[in-house]
Amino acid sequence: MEEKPYFCPNCRSNRIKFSVLTSYSQDLLKDAQSGAVVEYNEPMMVAEQEPVIQCLVCRFVGNEMRFVKQAEREPRPGVTVEPAYR
Repeated sequence: MEEKPYFCPNCRSNRIKFSVLTSYSQDLLKDAQSGAVVEYNEPMMVAEQEPVIQCLVCRFVGNEMRFVKQAEREPRPGVTVEPAYR
């Protein structure tokens, strides 16, 4: 994850309350007749190329770079932000 400020591109009011969303995969076996679950395997985390961020104010979900770029476009007054990518 970036050590850069975030700013929600949807509600444009949140700069501090965010959640990082992760995905898990869990294998299972089901009985063909009844549909009952016969066996579960341990859940494994699915690797993401870029973190998925959720704004905890408006519940908007997007990739991390959208939040970073919005913070670069609209920095807080009196704060300078170096661009993450050029």
